[in-house]
Amino acid sequence: MKKTNLYEAIFKRKSIRKYDVTPLDENTLTEVLEYIGAIKPMYDNVKTEMKLISQNEVKGLMAIKAPHYIVVSSEKKKGYLTNAGFMLQQMDLFLSANGIGSCWLGMAKPTKKVFINSELEFVIVLAIGRAIEPLYRENIMEFKRKPLAQISNITGMDQLLKPAGLAPSGTNNQPWFFTGNEDAIHAYCVKTNIIKALIYERMNKIDMGIAICHLWIAAEHFGKKVDFICDKEISSNPPSGHYYVTTLKMT
Repeated sequence: MKKTNLYEAIFKRKSIRKYDVTPLDENTLTEVLEYIGAIKPMYDNVKTEMKLISQNEVKGLMAIKAPHYIVVSSEKKKGYLTNAGFMLQQMDLFLSANGIGSCWLGMAKPTKKVFINSELEFVIVLAIGRAIEPLYRENIMEFKRKPLAQISNITGMDQLLKPAGLAPSGTNNQPWFFTGNEDAIHAYCVKTNIIKALIYERMNKIDMGIAICHLWIAAEHFGKKVDFICDKEISSNPPSGHYYVTTLKMT
């Protein structure tokens, strides 16, 4: 496996739902674990843990059977769900770039023994393994995503916004919206009503982390340094129907 540029994987990855259930070889699993240790968080002050587990350590609505799963747990602090999405998407892209399939599983959970001695809260599961279906999209037109005009009012920043718009999301909900300029991009999430919140609110926060991860990877690909900050002035005036998540300050 290679420590590849994740940017290229954004444009061809897809969610894999059919796997060879044969376990990955030990060298590959070792490299997956090594990469887990190299993943960058959005927020350094949020304790997060990723574990590689087997099929018999996962329960729930499991239409997708894979040989392995990565399960994420986190300290329950402000922004922890978005932080978890940001981190796990790096793994999703790393796996895709190295010929291994993956898929986010919003309805799966680890068995109790996985976190029996942990004080962290379970967040999300990622299925991983060798695909027995095409691993990559043949072209970008296969993505079913909103046009840029629906996810941002920024002009002249398509090279960063297009990768963000290609991010996967629960039920392809795409809850993100971006404002700003070449120096700072502000990320917002769509608000949900009481009924929709029961289904989407938690996942929307994770999805925001996924899209922000793509935005960050694209910015770094084009030579920008990114810091995540809270812009209090911007946060008090979000676009209609949205709430503020974070600002990517770019230099």
